[in-house]
Amino acid sequence: MKFTENEVIQFVNENDIKFVKLVFCDIFGTMKNISILADELPRAFESGISFDASSIKGFMNIEKSDLFLFPDPSTLSILPWRPQQGRVVRLLCYIKHPDGRPFEGDGRLILKKAIDTAHESGYKVEIGPECEFYLFLQDEKGLPTKIPHDYATYLDAAPVDKGENVRREICLTLEQMGILPESSHHEQGPGQNEIDFRYSDAMIAADNLITFKSVVKTIANINGLHASFMPKPLKEFSGSGLHINISLLKNNINLFENKMVNYTPEPDSFIAGILDKIPEITLFLNPLVNSYERFGSHSAPKYVTWSSENRSQLIRIPAASGKYSRVELRSPDPSCNPYLAFALLIYAGLDGIKNKLKLDEPADYDLYKASGDAAENYKKLPPTLAEAVENAEKSDFVHNCLPSEIVEKYIQIKKEQWNRYSLSDDKESFELNTYFYTV
Repeated sequence: MKFTENEVIQFVNENDIKFVKLVFCDIFGTMKNISILADELPRAFESGISFDASSIKGFMNIEKSDLFLFPDPSTLSILPWRPQQGRVVRLLCYIKHPDGRPFEGDGRLILKKAIDTAHESGYKVEIGPECEFYLFLQDEKGLPTKIPHDYATYLDAAPVDKGENVRREICLTLEQMGILPESSHHEQGPGQNEIDFRYSDAMIAADNLITFKSVVKTIANINGLHASFMPKPLKEFSGSGLHINISLLKNNINLFENKMVNYTPEPDSFIAGILDKIPEITLFLNPLVNSYERFGSHSAPKYVTWSSENRSQLIRIPAASGKYSRVELRSPDPSCNPYLAFALLIYAGLDGIKNKLKLDEPADYDLYKASGDAAENYKKLPPTLAEAVENAEKSDFVHNCLPSEIVEKYIQIKKEQWNRYSLSDDKESFELNTYFYTV
Protein backbone atom coordinates (compact mmCIF):
# COMPACT_ATOMS: atom_id res chain seq x y z
CA MET A 1 0.00 0.00 0.00
CA LYS A 2 1.35 3.43 -0.94
CA PHE A 3 0.86 6.31 1.49
CA THR A 4 0.70 10.06 0.93
CA GLU A 5 2.46 12.48 3.28
CA ASN A 6 -0.78 13.27 5.12
CA GLU A 7 -1.62 9.57 5.45
CA VAL A 8 1.83 8.86 6.90
CA ILE A 9 1.43 11.64 9.48
CA GLN A 10 -2.05 10.36 10.36
CA PHE A 11 -0.73 6.79 10.68
CA VAL A 12 2.08 7.95 12.96
CA ASN A 13 -0.32 9.90 15.17
CA GLU A 14 -2.81 7.03 15.49
CA ASN A 15 -0.37 4.16 16.10
CA ASP A 16 1.79 5.31 19.01
CA ILE A 17 4.80 5.97 16.78
CA LYS A 18 7.53 7.83 18.69
CA PHE A 19 10.53 7.57 16.36
CA VAL A 20 10.99 7.74 12.61
CA LYS A 21 14.12 6.33 10.98
CA LEU A 22 15.07 8.20 7.82
CA VAL A 23 17.02 5.73 5.70
CA PHE A 24 19.30 6.27 2.70
CA CYS A 25 22.35 4.60 1.13
CA ASP A 26 25.83 5.82 0.30
CA ILE A 27 27.14 5.27 -3.25
CA PHE A 28 28.28 1.75 -2.28
CA GLY A 29 24.85 0.66 -1.07
CA THR A 30 25.64 0.84 2.66
CA MET A 31 22.53 1.71 4.64
CA LYS A 32 22.66 4.96 6.66
CA ASN A 33 19.97 6.50 8.83
CA ILE A 34 18.93 9.37 11.07
CA SER A 35 16.25 8.93 13.74
CA ILE A 36 13.86 11.80 14.43
CA LEU A 37 10.99 12.16 16.86
CA ALA A 38 7.59 11.67 15.28
CA ASP A 39 6.72 15.34 15.86
CA GLU A 40 9.51 16.30 13.43
CA LEU A 41 8.01 14.34 10.53
CA PRO A 42 6.00 17.26 9.01
CA ARG A 43 9.20 19.33 8.92
CA ALA A 44 11.05 16.44 7.25
CA PHE A 45 8.44 16.28 4.48
CA GLU A 46 8.39 20.04 3.99
CA SER A 47 12.03 21.12 4.24
CA GLY A 48 14.08 17.95 4.81
CA ILE A 49 16.44 16.88 7.57
CA SER A 50 20.07 17.94 7.14
CA PHE A 51 23.16 15.80 7.64
CA ASP A 52 26.93 16.17 7.23
CA ALA A 53 27.49 14.66 3.79
CA SER A 54 31.26 15.17 3.99
CA SER A 55 31.33 12.34 6.54
CA ILE A 56 29.71 9.92 4.07
CA LYS A 57 32.36 8.33 1.86
CA GLY A 58 31.89 9.35 -1.77
CA PHE A 59 29.32 12.11 -1.10
CA MET A 60 30.53 15.70 -0.55
CA ASN A 61 33.71 17.62 0.26
CA ILE A 62 34.07 19.43 3.58
CA GLU A 63 33.60 22.88 2.01
CA LYS A 64 30.14 21.87 0.72
CA SER A 65 28.98 19.45 3.34
CA ASP A 66 25.24 19.84 3.86
CA LEU A 67 22.64 17.63 2.22
CA PHE A 68 19.00 17.06 3.16
CA LEU A 69 16.87 13.93 3.47
CA PHE A 70 13.31 14.05 2.14
CA PRO A 71 11.22 10.98 3.12
CA ASP A 72 9.39 9.07 0.41
CA PRO A 73 5.92 8.49 1.96
CA SER A 74 5.32 5.42 -0.21
CA THR A 75 8.06 3.54 1.69
CA LEU A 76 6.48 3.66 5.16
CA SER A 77 7.11 0.51 7.18
CA ILE A 78 6.96 -0.40 10.87
CA LEU A 79 10.04 -2.08 12.34
CA PRO A 80 8.42 -5.17 13.93
CA TRP A 81 11.34 -6.05 16.21
CA ARG A 82 11.19 -2.71 18.06
CA PRO A 83 8.95 -2.23 21.17
CA GLN A 84 5.20 -2.10 20.63
CA GLN A 85 4.97 0.94 22.92
CA GLY A 86 6.74 3.93 21.45
CA ARG A 87 6.97 2.18 18.09
CA VAL A 88 9.47 2.90 15.33
CA VAL A 89 8.78 3.31 11.62
CA ARG A 90 11.15 3.58 8.68
CA LEU A 91 11.00 5.77 5.60
CA LEU A 92 13.42 5.64 2.68
CA CYS A 93 14.55 9.04 1.48
CA TYR A 94 15.56 11.06 -1.55
CA ILE A 95 18.57 13.34 -1.05
CA LYS A 96 18.71 17.01 -2.06
CA HIS A 97 21.07 19.97 -1.95
CA PRO A 98 20.24 22.95 0.32
CA ASP A 99 18.76 24.81 -2.67
CA GLY A 100 16.38 21.92 -3.41
CA ARG A 101 18.29 20.42 -6.33
CA PRO A 102 18.38 16.61 -6.32
CA PHE A 103 21.74 15.20 -5.18
CA GLU A 104 23.48 13.54 -8.12
CA GLY A 105 24.77 10.67 -5.96
CA ASP A 106 21.33 9.61 -4.73
CA GLY A 107 21.00 5.99 -5.85
CA ARG A 108 17.21 6.11 -5.81
CA LEU A 109 17.28 9.12 -8.13
CA ILE A 110 19.74 7.37 -10.47
CA LEU A 111 17.52 4.30 -10.68
CA LYS A 112 14.38 6.42 -11.14
CA LYS A 113 15.97 8.05 -14.20
CA ALA A 114 16.73 4.60 -15.67
CA ILE A 115 13.16 3.46 -15.03
CA ASP A 116 11.82 6.65 -16.65
CA THR A 117 14.08 6.09 -19.67
CA ALA A 118 12.66 2.59 -20.08
CA HIS A 119 9.09 3.92 -19.82
CA GLU A 120 9.82 6.58 -22.46
CA SER A 121 10.96 3.77 -24.75
CA GLY A 122 7.75 1.84 -24.09
CA TYR A 123 9.18 -0.74 -21.68
CA LYS A 124 8.87 -1.71 -18.03
CA VAL A 125 11.52 -3.79 -16.29
CA GLU A 126 10.52 -6.03 -13.39
CA ILE A 127 13.09 -7.62 -11.11
CA GLY A 128 13.05 -10.55 -8.67
CA PRO A 129 16.30 -10.93 -6.69
CA GLU A 130 17.56 -14.21 -5.21
CA CYS A 131 19.92 -13.32 -2.39
CA GLU A 132 22.32 -15.72 -0.66
CA PHE A 133 23.99 -15.16 2.69
CA TYR A 134 25.89 -17.03 5.40
CA LEU A 135 25.07 -17.41 9.08
CA PHE A 136 27.98 -17.74 11.51
CA LEU A 137 28.19 -18.29 15.25
CA GLN A 138 29.16 -15.52 17.63
CA ASP A 139 31.69 -15.92 20.43
CA GLU A 140 30.97 -15.41 24.14
CA LYS A 141 31.45 -11.64 23.70
CA GLY A 142 28.94 -11.49 20.85
CA LEU A 143 31.63 -11.01 18.20
CA PRO A 144 31.43 -12.85 14.83
CA THR A 145 33.40 -16.04 14.29
CA LYS A 146 34.10 -17.94 11.06
CA ILE A 147 32.28 -21.02 12.44
CA PRO A 148 29.19 -21.75 10.28
CA HIS A 149 25.79 -21.98 11.94
CA ASP A 150 25.39 -25.53 10.57
CA TYR A 151 26.93 -28.01 8.16
CA ALA A 152 23.86 -28.66 6.05
CA THR A 153 23.94 -28.73 2.24
CA TYR A 154 21.57 -27.76 -0.57
CA LEU A 155 17.86 -28.03 0.37
CA ASP A 156 18.57 -30.02 3.53
CA ALA A 157 15.84 -30.07 6.16
CA ALA A 158 15.89 -29.55 9.92
CA PRO A 159 17.47 -30.55 12.21
CA VAL A 160 20.53 -30.71 9.92
CA ASP A 161 19.48 -27.33 8.56
CA LYS A 162 19.67 -25.12 11.65
CA GLY A 163 18.79 -22.00 9.68
CA GLU A 164 15.17 -23.00 9.11
CA ASN A 165 13.76 -21.14 12.10
CA VAL A 166 15.91 -18.07 11.46
CA ARG A 167 14.76 -17.92 7.82
CA ARG A 168 11.16 -18.34 8.99
CA GLU A 169 11.56 -15.41 11.41
CA ILE A 170 13.16 -13.30 8.66
CA CYS A 171 10.31 -14.07 6.23
CA LEU A 172 7.63 -13.29 8.82
CA THR A 173 9.34 -10.01 9.70
CA LEU A 174 9.56 -9.03 6.04
CA GLU A 175 5.88 -9.89 5.58
CA GLN A 176 4.97 -7.58 8.48
CA MET A 177 6.93 -4.84 6.70
CA GLY A 178 4.95 -5.33 3.49
CA ILE A 179 7.70 -7.25 1.66
CA LEU A 180 6.65 -10.59 0.21
CA PRO A 181 9.31 -13.31 0.07
CA GLU A 182 8.55 -16.10 -2.39
CA SER A 183 10.64 -18.97 -1.05
CA SER A 184 13.58 -19.78 1.22
CA HIS A 185 15.96 -22.70 1.63
CA HIS A 186 19.39 -23.85 2.71
CA GLU A 187 22.06 -23.32 0.07
CA GLN A 188 25.14 -25.40 -0.80
CA GLY A 189 27.62 -24.02 1.71
CA PRO A 190 27.65 -24.73 5.46
CA GLY A 191 25.51 -22.08 7.12
CA GLN A 192 24.53 -20.68 3.70
CA ASN A 193 20.93 -19.62 3.09
CA GLU A 194 18.83 -18.09 0.33
CA ILE A 195 15.58 -16.11 0.31
CA ASP A 196 13.88 -15.17 -2.97
CA PHE A 197 11.43 -12.34 -3.65
CA ARG A 198 8.36 -11.88 -5.78
CA TYR A 199 8.73 -9.79 -8.90
CA SER A 200 8.24 -6.04 -8.58
CA ASP A 201 9.27 -2.92 -10.40
CA ALA A 202 12.97 -2.11 -10.21
CA MET A 203 12.70 0.62 -7.54
CA ILE A 204 10.64 -1.52 -5.17
CA ALA A 205 13.03 -4.43 -5.77
CA ALA A 206 16.04 -2.27 -4.84
CA ASP A 207 14.29 -0.79 -1.78
CA ASN A 208 13.26 -4.27 -0.65
CA LEU A 209 16.78 -5.63 -1.06
CA ILE A 210 18.26 -2.88 1.11
CA THR A 211 15.58 -3.56 3.73
CA PHE A 212 16.09 -7.32 3.43
CA LYS A 213 19.80 -7.12 4.23
CA SER A 214 19.06 -5.00 7.30
CA VAL A 215 16.37 -7.43 8.49
CA VAL A 216 18.62 -10.48 7.99
CA LYS A 217 21.42 -8.92 10.03
CA THR A 218 19.01 -7.78 12.75
CA ILE A 219 17.18 -11.11 13.12
CA ALA A 220 20.45 -13.05 12.98
CA ASN A 221 21.88 -10.89 15.78
CA ILE A 222 18.74 -11.35 17.89
CA ASN A 223 19.33 -15.10 17.53
CA GLY A 224 22.98 -14.82 18.55
CA LEU A 225 24.31 -15.19 15.00
CA HIS A 226 26.29 -13.10 12.52
CA ALA A 227 24.88 -12.74 9.01
CA SER A 228 27.42 -12.06 6.27
CA PHE A 229 26.74 -10.94 2.71
CA MET A 230 30.45 -11.13 1.90
CA PRO A 231 30.67 -12.74 -1.57
CA LYS A 232 33.20 -15.43 -0.59
CA PRO A 233 33.49 -15.72 3.21
CA LEU A 234 34.71 -19.34 3.13
CA LYS A 235 37.38 -20.00 0.50
CA GLU A 236 36.61 -23.69 0.01
CA PHE A 237 32.82 -23.40 -0.23
CA SER A 238 30.23 -21.71 -2.44
CA GLY A 239 30.20 -17.96 -2.63
CA SER A 240 27.07 -15.89 -2.09
CA GLY A 241 25.49 -14.51 -5.22
CA LEU A 242 22.71 -12.05 -5.91
CA HIS A 243 20.96 -13.66 -8.86
CA ILE A 244 18.92 -10.98 -10.62
CA ASN A 245 15.83 -12.24 -12.47
CA ILE A 246 14.63 -9.76 -15.07
CA SER A 247 11.38 -9.56 -17.03
CA LEU A 248 10.82 -7.08 -19.84
CA LEU A 249 7.26 -5.83 -20.37
CA LYS A 250 5.74 -3.89 -23.25
CA ASN A 251 2.06 -2.93 -23.18
CA ASN A 252 1.81 -5.07 -20.02
CA ILE A 253 2.95 -8.14 -21.97
CA ASN A 254 5.98 -10.06 -20.70
CA LEU A 255 8.13 -10.20 -23.84
CA PHE A 256 10.08 -13.21 -22.56
CA GLU A 257 6.80 -15.11 -22.27
CA ASN A 258 5.47 -13.80 -25.56
CA LYS A 259 8.60 -14.71 -27.56
CA MET A 260 7.62 -18.36 -27.28
CA VAL A 261 4.36 -17.56 -29.12
CA ASN A 262 5.01 -14.51 -31.28
CA TYR A 263 8.72 -13.91 -31.74
CA THR A 264 9.96 -10.33 -31.46
CA PRO A 265 13.65 -9.36 -31.39
CA GLU A 266 13.52 -7.16 -28.28
CA PRO A 267 14.09 -9.88 -25.64
CA ASP A 268 17.14 -11.28 -27.43
CA SER A 269 18.54 -7.78 -28.01
CA PHE A 270 17.92 -6.91 -24.34
CA ILE A 271 19.99 -9.96 -23.28
CA ALA A 272 22.65 -9.17 -25.89
CA GLY A 273 22.90 -5.63 -24.54
CA ILE A 274 23.63 -6.89 -21.02
CA LEU A 275 26.21 -9.37 -22.33
CA ASP A 276 27.83 -6.62 -24.38
CA LYS A 277 28.19 -4.20 -21.46
CA ILE A 278 28.82 -6.63 -18.61
CA PRO A 279 32.65 -6.27 -18.59
CA GLU A 280 32.24 -2.49 -18.26
CA ILE A 281 29.67 -2.56 -15.44
CA THR A 282 30.98 -5.50 -13.41
CA LEU A 283 32.67 -3.08 -10.99
CA PHE A 284 29.21 -1.98 -9.86
CA LEU A 285 27.81 -5.52 -9.72
CA ASN A 286 30.84 -6.97 -7.88
CA PRO A 287 32.46 -4.11 -5.98
CA LEU A 288 34.85 -5.87 -3.57
CA VAL A 289 38.27 -7.49 -3.89
CA ASN A 290 36.60 -10.57 -2.44
CA SER A 291 33.90 -10.56 -5.16
CA TYR A 292 36.29 -11.93 -7.75
CA GLU A 293 37.22 -15.00 -5.73
CA ARG A 294 33.70 -16.27 -6.37
CA PHE A 295 33.91 -16.29 -10.18
CA GLY A 296 34.56 -19.64 -11.82
CA SER A 297 34.02 -21.85 -8.77
CA HIS A 298 31.01 -23.76 -7.41
CA SER A 299 28.94 -22.96 -10.54
CA ALA A 300 29.51 -19.20 -10.32
CA PRO A 301 30.02 -17.75 -13.81
CA LYS A 302 33.39 -16.87 -15.33
CA TYR A 303 32.62 -16.38 -19.02
CA VAL A 304 30.33 -13.92 -20.81
CA THR A 305 27.85 -16.52 -22.03
CA TRP A 306 24.20 -17.44 -21.91
CA SER A 307 22.25 -20.69 -21.87
CA SER A 308 18.73 -22.00 -21.52
CA GLU A 309 20.03 -25.15 -19.85
CA ASN A 310 23.41 -24.80 -18.14
CA ARG A 311 23.25 -23.20 -14.69
CA SER A 312 26.94 -22.19 -14.68
CA GLN A 313 26.58 -19.60 -17.46
CA LEU A 314 26.43 -15.85 -16.86
CA ILE A 315 22.85 -15.48 -18.11
CA ARG A 316 20.39 -18.32 -17.81
CA ILE A 317 16.89 -18.52 -19.25
CA PRO A 318 15.09 -20.66 -16.65
CA ALA A 319 12.51 -23.29 -17.56
CA ALA A 320 9.60 -21.11 -16.45
CA SER A 321 6.40 -20.07 -18.15
CA GLY A 322 3.74 -17.41 -17.90
CA LYS A 323 4.47 -14.38 -15.77
CA TYR A 324 7.62 -16.11 -14.44
CA SER A 325 9.29 -16.08 -17.88
CA ARG A 326 12.52 -14.21 -17.41
CA VAL A 327 16.30 -14.10 -17.70
CA GLU A 328 18.56 -14.69 -14.73
CA LEU A 329 21.85 -12.81 -14.41
CA ARG A 330 24.13 -14.83 -12.13
CA SER A 331 27.30 -12.75 -11.70
CA PRO A 332 26.25 -10.00 -9.23
CA ASP A 333 26.76 -10.45 -5.50
CA PRO A 334 24.95 -9.02 -2.46
CA SER A 335 27.67 -6.44 -1.71
CA CYS A 336 26.58 -4.27 -4.65
CA ASN A 337 24.51 -1.11 -4.50
CA PRO A 338 21.25 -2.39 -6.03
CA TYR A 339 20.17 1.08 -7.19
CA LEU A 340 23.29 1.51 -9.34
CA ALA A 341 23.32 -2.16 -10.40
CA PHE A 342 19.69 -2.23 -11.55
CA ALA A 343 20.04 1.13 -13.31
CA LEU A 344 23.07 -0.03 -15.31
CA LEU A 345 21.38 -3.31 -16.27
CA ILE A 346 18.29 -1.45 -17.50
CA TYR A 347 20.42 0.92 -19.56
CA ALA A 348 22.48 -1.98 -20.96
CA GLY A 349 19.39 -3.90 -22.04
CA LEU A 350 17.85 -0.81 -23.61
CA ASP A 351 21.11 -0.14 -25.44
CA GLY A 352 20.92 -3.64 -26.89
CA ILE A 353 17.37 -3.01 -28.13
CA LYS A 354 18.26 0.42 -29.53
CA ASN A 355 21.21 -0.98 -31.49
CA LYS A 356 19.36 -4.18 -32.45
CA LEU A 357 22.14 -6.38 -31.10
CA LYS A 358 22.02 -10.04 -32.06
CA LEU A 359 22.28 -12.78 -29.49
CA ASP A 360 25.14 -15.23 -30.02
CA GLU A 361 24.61 -18.99 -29.91
CA PRO A 362 24.04 -20.38 -26.39
CA ALA A 363 26.75 -22.19 -24.45
CA ASP A 364 24.71 -25.23 -23.41
CA TYR A 365 27.68 -27.18 -22.10
CA ASP A 366 30.07 -26.97 -19.16
CA LEU A 367 32.88 -24.62 -20.21
CA TYR A 368 34.98 -25.66 -17.23
CA LYS A 369 35.11 -29.23 -18.51
CA ALA A 370 35.43 -28.28 -22.19
CA SER A 371 38.76 -28.09 -23.97
CA GLY A 372 40.80 -24.96 -23.41
CA ASP A 373 40.27 -23.80 -26.98
CA ALA A 374 36.47 -23.99 -26.64
CA ALA A 375 36.48 -21.91 -23.47
CA GLU A 376 38.87 -19.33 -24.89
CA ASN A 377 36.38 -18.49 -27.64
CA TYR A 378 34.35 -16.58 -25.04
CA LYS A 379 35.03 -13.29 -23.29
CA LYS A 380 35.69 -13.55 -19.57
CA LEU A 381 34.38 -11.52 -16.70
CA PRO A 382 37.06 -9.31 -15.14
CA PRO A 383 39.23 -11.59 -12.96
CA THR A 384 40.12 -8.93 -10.37
CA LEU A 385 38.78 -5.71 -8.90
CA ALA A 386 41.67 -3.87 -10.56
CA GLU A 387 40.62 -4.98 -14.05
CA ALA A 388 36.97 -4.19 -13.32
CA VAL A 389 37.99 -0.68 -12.24
CA GLU A 390 40.00 -0.24 -15.44
CA ASN A 391 37.08 -1.38 -17.60
CA ALA A 392 34.65 1.00 -15.89
CA GLU A 393 37.09 3.92 -16.05
CA LYS A 394 37.45 3.50 -19.84
CA SER A 395 33.73 2.95 -20.44
CA ASP A 396 31.82 5.67 -22.25
CA PHE A 397 28.66 3.72 -21.42
CA VAL A 398 29.25 3.94 -17.64
CA HIS A 399 30.09 7.65 -17.83
CA ASN A 400 26.96 8.32 -19.89
CA CYS A 401 24.66 6.37 -17.53
CA LEU A 402 25.93 7.55 -14.14
CA PRO A 403 26.81 11.07 -12.92
CA SER A 404 30.48 11.73 -13.72
CA GLU A 405 31.34 12.92 -10.22
CA ILE A 406 29.94 9.74 -8.68
CA VAL A 407 31.81 7.53 -11.16
CA GLU A 408 35.05 9.35 -10.38
CA LYS A 409 34.61 9.05 -6.61
CA TYR A 410 33.53 5.41 -6.84
CA ILE A 411 36.54 4.49 -8.99
CA GLN A 412 38.95 6.48 -6.82
CA ILE A 413 37.85 4.72 -3.65
CA LYS A 414 37.94 1.29 -5.31
CA LYS A 415 41.47 1.98 -6.59
CA GLU A 416 42.53 2.86 -3.05
CA GLN A 417 40.93 -0.36 -1.80
CA TRP A 418 42.80 -2.43 -4.38
CA ASN A 419 46.08 -0.70 -3.54
CA ARG A 420 45.68 -1.43 0.18
CA TYR A 421 44.93 -5.04 -0.64
CA SER A 422 47.92 -5.32 -2.99
CA LEU A 423 50.29 -3.92 -0.36
CA SER A 424 48.90 -6.08 2.44
CA ASP A 425 51.19 -8.82 3.75
CA ASP A 426 48.21 -10.83 5.00
CA LYS A 427 45.55 -10.66 2.32
CA GLU A 428 43.16 -13.00 4.11
CA SER A 429 43.22 -10.78 7.20
CA PHE A 430 42.68 -7.74 4.98
CA GLU A 431 39.50 -9.27 3.54
CA LEU A 432 38.33 -10.41 6.97
CA ASN A 433 38.80 -6.99 8.57
CA THR A 434 37.54 -5.01 5.57
CA TYR A 435 34.48 -7.07 4.61
CA PHE A 436 33.51 -9.89 6.96
CA TYR A 437 32.39 -7.78 9.91
CA THR A 438 30.52 -5.13 7.92
CA VAL A 439 29.26 -6.50 4.58
